[in-house]
Amino acid sequence: MSAKIKAKEFLQIAEQFKLGHLVTEAFHPLTNELSQLVKKDVAEALRLLQQVDRDALDVMHSKSTLIWKMAQDIQATLKAGNKVFMCGCGATGRLSLVLETLYRQQNKGSHQVLSFMAGGDFALIKSVESFEDKVEYGERQLLELGFGPNDLLLSPTEGGETPFVIGATNLAARMSKRSPYFLYCNPDDLLMPIDRSREVLENKKIHKVNLTVGPMAISGSTRMQASTVLMLAIGMGLLYRHVDETRFNLFYRDFLHRLIQTDYASLKGLTSLEAKLYQEKKFLNYLADPHLAISILTDTTERSPTFSLRAFENRLEPGYEHSLSYLFIPDAENAGHGWAELLWRNPRPLEWSELNDRIGSDKLLGFDISQKGLKHRSESIPTENFLISYEKGKIQFSCQDQSVEYNWGEDQLFNHLMVKMLLNAHSTLVMGLLDRYQGNVMTWVRSSNNKLIDRAARYILHLLKLQGKTAEYSDVIEKIFEECEDLEENDPIVLKVLRRY
Repeated sequence: MSAKIKAKEFLQIAEQFKLGHLVTEAFHPLTNELSQLVKKDVAEALRLLQQVDRDALDVMHSKSTLIWKMAQDIQATLKAGNKVFMCGCGATGRLSLVLETLYRQQNKGSHQVLSFMAGGDFALIKSVESFEDKVEYGERQLLELGFGPNDLLLSPTEGGETPFVIGATNLAARMSKRSPYFLYCNPDDLLMPIDRSREVLENKKIHKVNLTVGPMAISGSTRMQASTVLMLAIGMGLLYRHVDETRFNLFYRDFLHRLIQTDYASLKGLTSLEAKLYQEKKFLNYLADPHLAISILTDTTERSPTFSLRAFENRLEPGYEHSLSYLFIPDAENAGHGWAELLWRNPRPLEWSELNDRIGSDKLLGFDISQKGLKHRSESIPTENFLISYEKGKIQFSCQDQSVEYNWGEDQLFNHLMVKMLLNAHSTLVMGLLDRYQGNVMTWVRSSNNKLIDRAARYILHLLKLQGKTAEYSDVIEKIFEECEDLEENDPIVLKVLRRY
């Protein structure tokens, strides 16, 4: 099919995916010059990102009543012996898997909490193209995981408009006597014009938890503030039992206090070093303790779609090229052991016949995060190790001569959220030092689904406007599809189209 025909087909449905009016897609006023700031002062750029995180969490505090109600329903479901399910796409899918893992760490042997993301566990490392655009896939994955009439579904979706999550949520509302929770980060009035979002918002069988906390530090990068507040909201309800509303709020205030006491700028040496190593054509191996590995993996894998980096190499793909960073659990003996250590359970890939084993068990184990994979990668390319260790509440980040230690205690939800926020800030600024965005605009965004095609088009129009130029949306879309015909994994679609004007 030609680029012109593909563009025409997209434009016929484009109104469903034009999301530039949403808060999560806006440009944050504090970070308009982030790419310039990081090159002048890494420490100050880290402090700025910490301020954005703090502001988002401050806003979230006003939603505590909604979160407390959800927490009560979660605990009632578990106490009754039923199951809690979580689903999401991309960043929200990964946070759902992180929370299931934390529950398993805390409740060894329990199978009461089950999470899934668009594309199955394979998508934890590499997004599966077009999955999140399909309502029926969300329904199918929910059913195949065994959702029943007494179970509870929690559906985090940063934007509030993802078809996959909406499909699962609507089905849960029809199937279960327990009303599902739909968590999102945009104002209702901005979502109501979107048919699929309005269907959820007007459904009285679905509990709505609006966690609008403002724009992301990097435009549209919902792996940052949006997924942080969603993970905290669900995590507090899932992982803390036997607390009344007063103690619930005390925990929240304590969380904010400990966040303020942590200085993001302490990472400045590691941030500068990682960028320098990449500039020297070296690669990084993130070595992780199993207690923290899934949150570290989440950050390293989400760098790929956000900044058009090569995804983790898969040993089963012929002629693969290496990703800049890769996560390993050094104590794991082989790929299967590594995945079990990562998830605290056996992986659940999708074995659908129509997918032709593209994301099945064998292909998933091609991502070898064990000591064998580490040995092979280290012998194949020039690597440095970035170690993140954990022992009795102490977490240490170290690479070459740079090291920083945090002593946060043994609250694993707090530890994972802090590791997430610190690594989000760190990796975002590493990418800034490598010119992977302009100001706070994701110029290297990957257009792998309909929402991201629209996002790329909007960024092109925004940057053209800054240059004093104009273009038609339809013409930009056509040029995007033309460039996609021979686009490499590491190519900047926004910049390539921009150069044609």
